[in-house]
Amino acid sequence: MKLTDSVLLLSLVLGGCMVGPDYQKPAMPLPQTFKEGAQWQRAASNPQGALDSQWWLAYQDPVLNDLVARSAQANQSIIAAEAAYRLAQAQVASSRAGLWPTVGVGLSGSRGEGGDGTTSSSTTSTGVKNSVSATLTASWEPDLWGEVRRGIESSQAAAQQSDALLAGVRLSISSSVASNYLALRQMDIDVRLLQQQQAINQQLLAMIQAQFTQGVATNDQLLVAQDQLTTSIADLQTSQRDREQYEHALAVLVGMAPSEFSVAPRNDFSFVVPRPPLTLPSTLLQRRPDVVAAERSAAAANAKIGVAEAAFFPTLDLTAQLGYRGSALGGLFSLPNRIWTLGPALAETIFDGGAREAAVKQAEASYDQIAANYRGTVLSALQNVEDNLSAINHLQTQADAFQQVYQRNQQLFGSQEAQLRAGTVSRETVLTQQLVLLQAEQNLRDTQGQLSQGSVALIQSLGGGWQP
Repeated sequence: MKLTDSVLLLSLVLGGCMVGPDYQKPAMPLPQTFKEGAQWQRAASNPQGALDSQWWLAYQDPVLNDLVARSAQANQSIIAAEAAYRLAQAQVASSRAGLWPTVGVGLSGSRGEGGDGTTSSSTTSTGVKNSVSATLTASWEPDLWGEVRRGIESSQAAAQQSDALLAGVRLSISSSVASNYLALRQMDIDVRLLQQQQAINQQLLAMIQAQFTQGVATNDQLLVAQDQLTTSIADLQTSQRDREQYEHALAVLVGMAPSEFSVAPRNDFSFVVPRPPLTLPSTLLQRRPDVVAAERSAAAANAKIGVAEAAFFPTLDLTAQLGYRGSALGGLFSLPNRIWTLGPALAETIFDGGAREAAVKQAEASYDQIAANYRGTVLSALQNVEDNLSAINHLQTQADAFQQVYQRNQQLFGSQEAQLRAGTVSRETVLTQQLVLLQAEQNLRDTQGQLSQGSVALIQSLGGGWQP
């Protein structure tokens, strides 16, 4: 058997070897249940599960649906994340190219004059020479120890991480759109109620001023009435400012300048709160983008250990050249002008001052760090879900309480109006009760708005909703 045949056979046999540890997902013990009222089932990470869902449709608002759709097309953070994902895909293709030989072609020609190395006392022998060549070259470094394959494994995991990060950006942007939109609608309601409160406070102040002029009301009563009006004016300015800023935020989220974007006010808005089921399936947390991204990052780091360990083993280069070389282009491609070479080259680093050992230790330490970050991400995700479940539970109880307060104040206001018609109470008493009713309605609607926004936060913490 020839040397080249032996080397080729050896490369094929060893091509199945891969140094470095095979990936195992970092161990992470998980609780069996959620503390705040939902059951939990253990879940494995799944990059495909990071795909976003249309969870915002549960809020039954065409304007919100349109804003989310526009943000998905024009938001600059999403566009940047999509570009990063394409870059990661290109890196996978680049890594795979290392498995294949490199083939090149060349065509060259030259004409030159030079001495032939002989001299006499009177002349120097010179001549003009032509040289033409056409060559086909190929080189291949067999992946004997899996360095290239571990590199592919790492880049594939990195691409999956980038995919999860893209899904995370999409989820974050759509959640931000929903949260800002619901907050804007809450401000719409606040502005309406505060305008009504301001109008009532103006009427009450006018009454107190008239009574003060007549000597019926005291100066203290006048000061209190003035403070109540001024407070309602200040609260109205705060709500109007907040609405404008939420509108500005929505403009940026959909990729527009704030001066070119507006959302028409709605005073009759009704908040919808999608309620999570009593049992949350395991597929929810497994598709949470940050958990998926952290786990895929650990997989990529694990593969890099194998890349570093492969440097301890010799490399084999197989090269071949076939071509023609002659003195003229005519007749170049003839048997006498044919040239060829074929041969392997085996190389091994004997001493590098510990650079390879340091590279392996760096790769191992990097993996340990990223694995710890993955566990921390899972714990943070669990905390995030628990926090949002807790917020939903308490806000729901608070909303129920404010609903009862509002209903009682409706009854009281109706009673005061009846007494006004009967002439047993004053107009001032009825206006004061109406003011209390408006404040009770504001407390209720603000809590309903916070509950609706809290449901968005819960959906985001679960990776994008709980539907199958």
